[in-house]
Amino acid sequence: MTFGELKPLLTALVLPPTSPLLLVLLGLALAWPRGAARARVRRGLGLSLLGVLILWLLSCQAVAVWLGRQALPQVAALPVPATATLRDEKVQAVVVLGGGLLPQAREYAQAQPNSFTAARLRYGLHLARASGLPLAFAGGVGWGAAGLAQQATEAEVAERFVQEAGLSIRWLDGRSRDTAENAARLAELMQPQGVRRIALVTDAWHLPRSRQAFERAGFEVLPAPMGFLEPESGPLLQWLPSAKGLSDSRRVLREWLGLRLS
Repeated sequence: MTFGELKPLLTALVLPPTSPLLLVLLGLALAWPRGAARARVRRGLGLSLLGVLILWLLSCQAVAVWLGRQALPQVAALPVPATATLRDEKVQAVVVLGGGLLPQAREYAQAQPNSFTAARLRYGLHLARASGLPLAFAGGVGWGAAGLAQQATEAEVAERFVQEAGLSIRWLDGRSRDTAENAARLAELMQPQGVRRIALVTDAWHLPRSRQAFERAGFEVLPAPMGFLEPESGPLLQWLPSAKGLSDSRRVLREWLGLRLS
């Protein structure tokens, strides 16, 4: 097993919900033995309570939004309409990064973009139509999908999605497995044709790390973020645990960790 294939497993172990749950289990293991010293039992139960508290907080959307604003560099949305900005910045292409797919969408009998990829493609198509700029897309089969009975790559699914919208993708990378490879593969395709200045489309929480990767690959990047982390419910509900809150917190912490290790 390569390091790339290990990355999803290692990431899952250090990020919620696994890490707080491991803390709970460790605390219970300390407090469990019959006849354990009272101080040890207190420490074990305290550790378990801490794990539960951490999991509760990270499952709150209010915490996820706060983490996103504090832990990650902030990127501003392009002005609406963005045509003048793209022209003034001398952008040569709109680049969209894949965010995963649904390998077995039964209602279509074929793979479909997941919600992240579909939203990124919609915004990329919007910018390409408004500006007349060519479109590029990067996404193969991610490390986390290794071993699945997945026939299509993100690139193949994206190409079909864009064609159905009446446009085409000029540069298509279906080999990359992570953000760094997205940048490297598109550099191989686009830079020999003189393309250096790009508008990079991905979720706002993913843009700091993806921008870093593309600049290292030799591109000049105009950030074109979408999918901002924003409150989606009233103040009280934001402090109640939810699957959405936990998922958002996990993404923020994953990106924070990726920035520190890249």
